[in-house]
Amino acid sequence: MAKDKSSYQEDTLTRRREDLQEPPMYKVLLHNDDYTTMDFVVMVLETVFGKDTDEATRIMLNVHNQGQGVAGIYTREIGETKVAVVHRMARKNQFPLKCSLEKVS
Repeated sequence: MAKDKSSYQEDTLTRRREDLQEPPMYKVLLHNDDYTTMDFVVMVLETVFGKDTDEATRIMLNVHNQGQGVAGIYTREIGETKVAVVHRMARKNQFPLKCSLEKVS
């Protein structure tokens, strides 16, 4: 049995804009160690996180002086991918650079 056009409109579900929620965001953190070079950390920040040299240097100095620095803020999936890329690059270059995720509160 065929429906007329007015019946189709009743079947359509709509969501109000305020019902939609943004996904939780996560900070990607780089952690200081005694072996990874500053130049390598800057290169990681430029290539993996798209930072310009000045911003990459500022973040690297935060890592060096404060023990950690925020490389960027992303959704969980993107953050996890960036952490994995950093760890892979560090291992390939024989550095123990640690990178982690922390939920933004």
